Amino acid sequence: MTRPSSLLDVAIIGAGPYGLSLAAHLRAQGIDYRIFGEPMGAWKNNMPAGMLLKSYPWASCLSDPKDEFSVKRFSADRALPYHDEMMPLPVERFVEYGEAFGARYVPSVERKMLVSLAHAAGSFEAVFDNGETVRARHVVIAVGLHQFKQFPEVAAGLPAEMYSHSGDYGSMASLNGKEVVVIGTGSSASDLTALLHERGVRVSLAGRSPTLHFADRPRGRSWFERITAPKSGIGHGWTLGTCAHYPELIHLLPSEVRVRLAQARALGPLGGAFMKDRVIGNVPLWLGHTVRAAEARVGKVIIDLAGSGGKRQTLRADHVVFATGYRTDVARLRFLQPALLERMRLVARAPQLSRHYESSVPGLYFIGPASANSFGPVSRFVYGTYHPARHLAQHLAATLPRHAPIFAPVEPVEIGVAAPALVPERPNRPKSEVLS
Repeated sequence: MTRPSSLLDVAIIGAGPYGLSLAAHLRAQGIDYRIFGEPMGAWKNNMPAGMLLKSYPWASCLSDPKDEFSVKRFSADRALPYHDEMMPLPVERFVEYGEAFGARYVPSVERKMLVSLAHAAGSFEAVFDNGETVRARHVVIAVGLHQFKQFPEVAAGLPAEMYSHSGDYGSMASLNGKEVVVIGTGSSASDLTALLHERGVRVSLAGRSPTLHFADRPRGRSWFERITAPKSGIGHGWTLGTCAHYPELIHLLPSEVRVRLAQARALGPLGGAFMKDRVIGNVPLWLGHTVRAAEARVGKVIIDLAGSGGKRQTLRADHVVFATGYRTDVARLRFLQPALLERMRLVARAPQLSRHYESSVPGLYFIGPASANSFGPVSRFVYGTYHPARHLAQHLAATLPRHAPIFAPVEPVEIGVAAPALVPERPNRPKSEVLS
């Protein structure tokens, strides 16, 4: 819901799954908000065509107030093939679903990019790329992972046109006709390697792990497996199940435990179940190798690899793609002004958040991957949209002036505090396993 005001109640920065989910709940609560960004922008522009989500479709749903507009519902409305577990979800379908969610629940997304955020006179001043300045009492940062791309040190000496990050694709047309080396052993590495090979690009993959690991294909599980490793929205096992369903409990743990959980080894590196046969046996693999150096020489990238026994190997390529993941570092959010950063308490370079997702700067909130060090690994998954959207909307509704709640969605358009009360796991979702 948006209404004219010289001082906005809530500004949401980012229109991906977390931003859209929160906006849907704020609108239902009748809260004065505006949301800025391109709907599903990173998923549209920074994920390669043909990529398959690792999570099962049932665990890839955005959060709406009545928990009714799932990927399953979207697919049924359009007579598209769907299965909760046995069929992977293509990124194209997920983007269409996210855009339909936005059209249904958040019809007022403003396609503007934030260039500066500062704190002044008890409110926030947000300046956008079209020159508009917006003042808001509360700002929620929901920017996703793209701005936290991580490169190894060896990339620093390469010309910019000779290397990239797996998060830069999107269109892979720029790699046509080139010889490419992908560095990494996680899902981004295996996905991109398979997709490049299938479009005729000469590609090989190198990484430190001696083995490429892939999630198991979906199958029935025995009663013993179901008891000892129950299913959840981010994986199976009691620990991941607790992380998935009760992020508010994870928030009560010591910070060092929360950070370890956020970076849990059980979550990766791990390729998607349906990608294994598209990689193994189809492309050259240099596993168990560490990149010691990379340099440009006579129009080529020369990559020096060291095997586990110290044996050296040299690869030559026209371009290197570093599928080396992401690491939250709020200092890399260039729109945050230095005075704002200086006031922010951090946990391993991520903002230290209250149980209401509020940073140490009053009125400034973070949801999505940037909140993982405070609320655990579920914040790294689309499945994690449920808790912050519902909890933060309820919190803001209790502290801000209320207007008429809007529960009906827009007609679909194609395109020392007390322990918090537990928020139950998402209703109407099968308790099934995620491929990550």
